[in-house]
Amino acid sequence: MTPVVMSKKRKAVTRDSTNTSDAASDNGLDISTLNGVLSQSEDGSEEDEADLTELDRDEESEPDGVSWEEERSVEDEEIDSDEIPSEGEADDEGLIKVNGSELHADGEIPDSNGNHGVDADETEVQRNYSVTEDANGNPRYVYNDISPVYDSDDSDAPATTNTIGNIPLSFYDSYPHIGYDINGKKISRPAKGEALDALLDSIEVPKGWTGLTDPSTGKPLELSQEELGILRRIQMNEVPEEGYDPYPDMVEYFSSKTEIMPLSAAPEPKRRFVPSKHEAKRVMKIVRAIREGRILPYKPPSGEEEEDPGTKRYDIWANEEARPDHPMNIPAPKLPPPGYGESYHPPPEYLPDQVEKKAWEEADEEDREKEYIPTNHDSLRKVPGYDRFLKEKFERCLDLYLAPRVRRNKLNIDPESLLPKLPNPDELRPFPTTCASLFRGHEGRVRSLSIDPSGIWLASGGDDGTVRIWELLTGRQIWKVKLGDEEAVNVVRWRPGKDTVVLSAAAGENLYLIVPPNVDPEMEAASRELLDAGWGYAAGGATAGTSGAVKKPSPAQWTRPGRLEDEGVLVTIGLRNTIKVITWHRRGEYFATVSPQGQSSAVAIHTLSKHLTQLPFRRLKGLAQSAQFHPSKPIFFVATQRMIRSYDLSKQELLKILQPGARWISSFDLHPGGDNLIVGSYDKRLLWHDLDLSTRPYKTLRYHKKAIRAVKFHQGGLPLFADASDDGSLQIFHGKVVGDLMENATIVPLKVLRGHQVKRELGVLDIDWHPTEPWCVSAGADGTCRLWV
Repeated sequence: MTPVVMSKKRKAVTRDSTNTSDAASDNGLDISTLNGVLSQSEDGSEEDEADLTELDRDEESEPDGVSWEEERSVEDEEIDSDEIPSEGEADDEGLIKVNGSELHADGEIPDSNGNHGVDADETEVQRNYSVTEDANGNPRYVYNDISPVYDSDDSDAPATTNTIGNIPLSFYDSYPHIGYDINGKKISRPAKGEALDALLDSIEVPKGWTGLTDPSTGKPLELSQEELGILRRIQMNEVPEEGYDPYPDMVEYFSSKTEIMPLSAAPEPKRRFVPSKHEAKRVMKIVRAIREGRILPYKPPSGEEEEDPGTKRYDIWANEEARPDHPMNIPAPKLPPPGYGESYHPPPEYLPDQVEKKAWEEADEEDREKEYIPTNHDSLRKVPGYDRFLKEKFERCLDLYLAPRVRRNKLNIDPESLLPKLPNPDELRPFPTTCASLFRGHEGRVRSLSIDPSGIWLASGGDDGTVRIWELLTGRQIWKVKLGDEEAVNVVRWRPGKDTVVLSAAAGENLYLIVPPNVDPEMEAASRELLDAGWGYAAGGATAGTSGAVKKPSPAQWTRPGRLEDEGVLVTIGLRNTIKVITWHRRGEYFATVSPQGQSSAVAIHTLSKHLTQLPFRRLKGLAQSAQFHPSKPIFFVATQRMIRSYDLSKQELLKILQPGARWISSFDLHPGGDNLIVGSYDKRLLWHDLDLSTRPYKTLRYHKKAIRAVKFHQGGLPLFADASDDGSLQIFHGKVVGDLMENATIVPLKVLRGHQVKRELGVLDIDWHPTEPWCVSAGADGTCRLWV
């Protein structure tokens, strides 16, 4: 190996490798053995660095007679350096500083980066540090920044340049730097441009510009396009990234596992499937105690506690004289002491400003939070007199003069006294109360029924297409006829008058006039003669006009039924639409039909003696629901969905329009006197109209939970009317009408009749009264008819 040249200040001594090893062996230390240990031992590296530093001193070398202990003490003093080399630095044990440059033990001089020169045939070893001098002239190792490779755990960690931690940058406002890097160097504060530069930067927005400042570096915070996209999606309440599910399915950690084997293989105990006799005895014991009254049901406490009359109450503060202090003496409560705002010299925070004073003065006296406004005075003698003293005295005197004190008793008003005084229902008898007869035989709903003018027979029609006649008192079926297989019988009505017996029934678009064979022969012959008298007129043909040139087609076809004629059906009238309502004039000469689906032909008036059908309305406003003749005047009433119009048939003009206020009118009926009218509606209301009083209803009654299907007045002189509803009940009312115009009608609810069953949301479909008795009959959707007496 090439000999090493020492410093000029030392004696010119030439050493080779053998001399060095000999010198070391003289001192008791084998350097050749140490070279292999320094690469693995940190202590050996420190000792070697101390030896190299000792050779680098400017003073003269010590004589050869220096002991190992003295040399070791010198090494300990030299080791106090700013940097302690790590394990990787132990390879520089042969480094010697010569004339300000570093010299390796093998004679190679490192370059400016601290790398040693090597031969061409050797591989270059890259160092991750450089050696400099510290303040004391000792070597200082400055490490390069570590760039982690892909497999490093820190590859995803952000590059932290400022090592001040969580200390806010405001602590460095008075310094030209904002922190320190990993090598301890100061990080200068980034330069801030002038206002013009900031304006230009704001105009030319670079990519990733956010307008924020990074708290760790003080530089503008720039984000990538991906990060800006995530922020934009979060701001728009969108999914932050593709594949993100904000509502994942819940994982059933416990219930999803199905155990195959039970927790216990023991058989089921007997008590699980055999009723316990002990519990039965306990329950029966409690039941007997409830029946005997020893256990009372819980009653919620009432709002007002009833005072016991035997309890005496004393006013402990009746005598307000001062009493000596005693444990049994409870002084009367005192008024709260005045606050700071009521002082003549309140604190400044209690004094209002000009805005608060103005708001207090503009507010009403009742709306003010305080009756006074705090005012500041320098001394008590400057406090003025009470400014409202005279006004309050005057108001007090005025109260005493105009309103003398009177002891007012509490008004104990009985709520029942506020209701109108109605007569007792027992005093308004007779009216139907119980079901006397039940008529069974129809298959399906019974849609309509009617009692003949004599009060002996009951006619009914239903969904099975048959018309049946019953004996009213016994409930026995006398006669029936089937009018059709597909169409239901919607309505049946008897012709008024006792001279003949004619029954009208409607099934689909056909109307049938029937003479039942169950009457006496003379009555039957008179009835047939009445129906046959019209065949000589324009029956089933066309009516000629006044000039004889124009012929209009008849709106209805009057024909003979054919096969049904032997069973008593004598006339068939064919209309254009399904018939829902039939109403007769009081004389029996005319009758009207209503077909809600027809427009101009919805209402038709028929003449029995001429077999003639007329359409009184060219165009009807609204959908026709029902029609009625006035009991004594030539007035015709037509009900649409929301209005009831009355027409004078003799003058052919509109008289009055009634507005019941119902959403959909189902039926209506006229009082026998002709001045009052009741209306039933599908919105569960029963309305009473006084025709002489107003077009609006006089009374509105709400007694049903479902739609009202039919309403009917008693036509025999009794002050009774009833309604039928889909809730399966009938409501009987007392309705007394007097001739005095100064007295209103008296309406009293009497009885609720229940017996029909509700089938497919339908209850009672029709109702009718007996001509003379206080009896009524009802038709239900359960296929039965009932007589109520």
